[in-house]
Formats: sequence, structure tokens, C-alpha cells
Amino acid sequence: MGTVHAKSPEKDENEGAKMDLQALKARVQRVHVDGLGRTKDDIVINTVRDVFTARDFQSVIIKIHEARTRLSKLGCFKDVGVFIDTYNGPDALNEGIEVTFEVREINFVGAKVNTAVGNNEAQFSTGGMLRNIFGRAEELSCEYTHGTKKTTSFYTTFFKPFHNEASTNLTTSIYQQASEAPWSGYRELDRGVLLSLSFNSAPNVQQKLILDGVWRHLTTLSRTTAFAVREQAGHSLKSALRHELHVDKRDDLVFPSDGVAFTLKNELAGLGGDIGFIKNELDMQVNVPLPKDIVLQGALLAGHLLPLRNNKTYVITDRFMLGGPMNVRGFEMAGIGPHSDGCSLGAEMFWAAALHAYVPLPLLSRGGTFSDKFRLHAFINTGNIGEFVLTDNYKQNLQTLLRDMRLSYGAGLAMSLGGFARVELNYCIPLLLQRGDRPNQGLQFGVAANFL
Repeated sequence: MGTVHAKSPEKDENEGAKMDLQALKARVQRVHVDGLGRTKDDIVINTVRDVFTARDFQSVIIKIHEARTRLSKLGCFKDVGVFIDTYNGPDALNEGIEVTFEVREINFVGAKVNTAVGNNEAQFSTGGMLRNIFGRAEELSCEYTHGTKKTTSFYTTFFKPFHNEASTNLTTSIYQQASEAPWSGYRELDRGVLLSLSFNSAPNVQQKLILDGVWRHLTTLSRTTAFAVREQAGHSLKSALRHELHVDKRDDLVFPSDGVAFTLKNELAGLGGDIGFIKNELDMQVNVPLPKDIVLQGALLAGHLLPLRNNKTYVITDRFMLGGPMNVRGFEMAGIGPHSDGCSLGAEMFWAAALHAYVPLPLLSRGGTFSDKFRLHAFINTGNIGEFVLTDNYKQNLQTLLRDMRLSYGAGLAMSLGGFARVELNYCIPLLLQRGDRPNQGLQFGVAANFL
């Protein structure tokens, strides 16, 4: 953005001369923001203040563009326009500039209808909201969601951004959520209150602190539900504090060609109620570009649950499940690990890993909107789940985690959905399995936002 080409009106030797914008003095002396109604002046002033620091025309243009971008991201406006003119006030300088931002505030009342996918289920959501309530992009919303597998939820949420360098946001929710786990034979109904504080501690690094209090009701789906699940049915009260660390340096969410992603979740349950445990989860992905548009991807999932013995307990919904089209392919949903009468019981510890090779569809040119939505991939999945007992002997611990591990491989077609989720159709072959597992050799279909 350093230079522009300008032609002189006369056809002389100066035709085609270059003008150095950095050498052209300019200074913003006055800023107007037209169209403000509910939005408070203080956040607008803080957003556009930086334009006054520019001292040349190039810097002025850059600062104005950055201010316009920040105004658009406040969440208060649906449109932001910019007009630049010379400043003609009584204190005008020769290089003085006047900038006018014309804004259109978002409507106070809004509605939304959208679809989402997750855990092999499509979901339809509808709701309404009050936006920019107190003039600083606050939002109060109500949303109802219904899934194709009898999952329903209702959330009333208040969202408050703080507009600082860390992009700090405060979210409070009152919710009710119902879901079924047919692989384990139970239905869960949750009613709770959630408080979340999120912020960016570094570029591409987000942290969350979550306080969640929930009353849970577990019921069986049928008379054939195993007794090991049936005896856990009933009411429980869980109060938990969670910390989440998200690092994402990938160049794409669905089909990254380079970069790493890392998520670490730590949860302490037992601040109140009868549920108590410490739970840790790890999700890591590494992508390496290779010649011929091939991308090699490695992924790792792991989790550990440590029960608290001070008159606290936990139920099946707190345990880890493994197997299915989203993690260890070639097995039914939650088809790996302890089972009783056909019901998956889960476990306190698991790990799973995958190695993928992604390639574009053949005979299609790269860079097209259609071809970029599809990939062919070959994969190897492995993992293990159980009540592993670990000691200070690292070699023995490794042998414990690898003993009786499962392994599958296959290939298939993956398609991007909206740039945030994907669909997979794979042919899977289980190679290593244990007694009680539920393998699924052949075609397997999966749709979700996150895959191993």
C-alpha cells in the first residue's frame, strides 16, 4: 500500500510519476460517527482513537481501515461506511483531515434459525434475541434445539463482551438439555446454570473458565438396559469448575494443510452436590504438507478421570466412551471397552490415536470451490480404554496402556460442511479387537465438527 500511480493532466515528462504516500503529510484532526443511537460513546471513542496517531497519508488510510474493521467487530453495527475530507475548522492545519464513520446499528430485536451437526446427529435450532441491550454489544437470547436422535435443549443466555485486547467475554446461561445414549441404554435430562469467562492470552490461544451447576436425571431407555446401568439411574447434583485451553494454528478448520491444534480440559467436580471427580482431557492434531498436495495428519485423544473418595460418586455419563465413526473407526458407537448385556459401560481412562493421509479428488483442478470441499483419505486408527492402574514405573505404564489395544484401518471420502464440520463415508477394517467389543467392518458414515 506504499505508492500509487498518478497521471499529470499535461502530457509531459512527468506522466506516470509515482507519489510516495509516506512522504505526503496528513493528520486526522476530527472524527464524526453518525448514526449512533443505543451504542455508548465510550466504546466508540476507544475504537477510533488510534486514527489520531497517524502523521502521513499512508498511515492515515491504514489507521482508518483498522478503525472501521474494529467498529464492524464490536457487535453493535450491521454496516460501517467511511468518508474522508479536508478539515476546514478554525484550527485547521494544511494537512488536516476530517473522517466521518456512518454506522447503522443492529436491530434491537432479532431472530435466528440455523442447523448444526455433531456426534453423528443433525440439529435444528431456532430462537430470538435482544441485541446491544445496554449499548456495549450485550445480548440476551433464547434458543431451542431439536436433534435427529431425540436430543433437545433450551438455553437462555446473556452475553457480555468487554472490548479489551484480550477479547474477554462473559457468558451466563440457564439451560435444560435432554439426550439419549442408546449404546448404553440410558436417557439423561440436565437442568443447570453456567457461568463462563473466556479470553485470549496470546495470538491463537484462548482460555476459558467455566462454573457449572447442574441437576441431572438419568433414566433407562428400555427394560433390556443392563443392570450395571440401571443401578445408576436417578437424580444427581453436580457442581464443577472447568478450565479449557485452546491453541489453534491451523490454516483451515476442516481440511488443514499445515499447522497444529491443541486443546486441554481440566475439570474439578465436587464443589457441591454428590458428584466428585477430577477429569483431564487432551486433544491434539498436527498437519504436515507433502508434495503433490498430500497432507499427513496425526491426531491424539486422551482422558483420565480420578474419583474423589470423600463421600462423592460419579455415574456413567461422566465416564469416557470410545469407538465410532468420529474417533476409532471400524467400531460401533462406544463399541470399544467394557460392556454388560449389550450396554457400553465406559471407563475412567482412554487414549486414541490416528494417522491420516489426505489428497484432493483426482481429475479436478485445485483451488475451485467444489474441489476444495472434498478429500480422499486413508487412515490407521488405534486406541485403548479401561480402568488402568498406573505407577511410577513409566515402562510398565506404557505396557499397560498398549496391552489389548485396538487397531483399524481403511479409506474413504470426506466432505466439508460450511467450513466448520464434515461428513465422512469410509470403508473400515478392524484389525485388532478384544472380547466384548462391537466391530463394524465395511461402510461407516459419520458427521460431526470434530474427528480423530
